[in-house]
Amino acid sequence: MSNNKELISKGKHLAFLLRHDSDAFKAGLIDKNGWRSVSELIKEQGYTKQLLEEITDTNEKKRYEFNLDKSKIRARQGHSIPVDVELKESVPPDVLYHGTASRFVDSILKNGILSGSRLYVHLSSDKETAIKVGSRHGTPEVLRVDAKAMYTDGYQFFLSNNDVWLTKEVPAKYILPSFIKNV
Repeated sequence: MSNNKELISKGKHLAFLLRHDSDAFKAGLIDKNGWRSVSELIKEQGYTKQLLEEITDTNEKKRYEFNLDKSKIRARQGHSIPVDVELKESVPPDVLYHGTASRFVDSILKNGILSGSRLYVHLSSDKETAIKVGSRHGTPEVLRVDAKAMYTDGYQFFLSNNDVWLTKEVPAKYILPSFIKNV
């Protein structure tokens, strides 16, 4: 069992190694579906199998998954490198939520929710999760997204294995006016 500080530090580094390490992707260490070899992470990055399992098992957001024989690991979403984590298109609930910091709300209401450097915008099906996400960046606010209208208008939605809703963008017109301020 690792200490909490090491677990957090190694977990954050693992997020980078699996979601954003473009050099590793270009070198073929991350395959087209986002899988990276456990043995490479052990040999080259200072992880142990036990530590990778602990990070995966204790991650509150269930960000990571192993393949069946635990020889490979990947992040379930949040990539800035162009991988296909084999998401299945899904019909979203009528309303989804996006947590953000209050300082970003004016820009979002004008420009919509953009994926930025990531492949997808992340949305949640409950306000509580959105509040936690928004809290990471400052005073949280929760935007309500008219997912039903977006879907009807042809936007695709995907549900990741850890229940995060993903879409390429949320145009401003689909942000419902009754968002939750300073939660």
